[in-house]
Amino acid sequence: MDLRAIGMGLAFALMWSSAFTSTHIIVAEAPPLAALALRFALSGGIGIALAPAFGQSWRLSRAQWRATIIFGICQNALYLGFNWVAMTTVEASVAAIIASTMPLIVGALGWIVFRDRIPPLGIAGLVAGFAGVGIIMGARLQGGIDPFGLGLCVAGALALAVATLTVRGASGGGGGVLMIVGLQMLVGAVSLAVVSAFTEHLSVEVTPTLAFAFTYTVIVPGLMATWVWFRLVGRIGAVRAATFHFLTPVFGVAIAWAVLGEHVDWHDALGVLVIAGGILAVQISKQEARR
Repeated sequence: MDLRAIGMGLAFALMWSSAFTSTHIIVAEAPPLAALALRFALSGGIGIALAPAFGQSWRLSRAQWRATIIFGICQNALYLGFNWVAMTTVEASVAAIIASTMPLIVGALGWIVFRDRIPPLGIAGLVAGFAGVGIIMGARLQGGIDPFGLGLCVAGALALAVATLTVRGASGGGGGVLMIVGLQMLVGAVSLAVVSAFTEHLSVEVTPTLAFAFTYTVIVPGLMATWVWFRLVGRIGAVRAATFHFLTPVFGVAIAWAVLGEHVDWHDALGVLVIAGGILAVQISKQEARR
């Protein structure tokens, strides 16, 4: 892995992790599902509009259409929808920590349900990662964290993990990355808009803080991070690129502390390091298993 790839991986992890803080700012001033639907409509529309310039079309294989719909619902509508609603009652750092466990959940479900072979290092990583979550959440529950918001974060991570396992192997065919991601975003936008219309009061006062946070979320985590991620995957491969996910809990908690002033104690610091180590061990074990 060269220095350019490392720089791209760090940039992706930083941009991706910052979304939890910017989202927390947005949902404090706007209905979460309506705001998320608008974000996906804008990001998805831009992606689809740009796709033909890169030689990408609507011609997707049946497996790709299936993956697009499943991911549009599970990742964009359920995973992010649950997280945006949860952050109306829980801190951004909590959402970042739970979301970062998705690779651990995928590894555990793949091992239990699909009988995937996991080397001893991967098993140790799974145990360590979930132990880290236990360290943090045990202290947070005693501190009065909202159990409903916490449950939504967990449900979102489970939805994304199940979707990841359901569509694995469906990446071949036509179309293109930008077109597929754009279509997934539109699927999420439509799904969220329907739910929002029946559950939320759509009255928003657009403040400079809200406008900045929303614009940032659309452009930086929504478009730039996605673009950097796929450039990174193209450079070093998906398995090696996924290694950088171990930085999500570290950056997510650090940014929430620096920007929002969220409290971080030794339980959080220890738990984040244990989770990060567990994710790193799981990703390294995947690389070793493919050799």
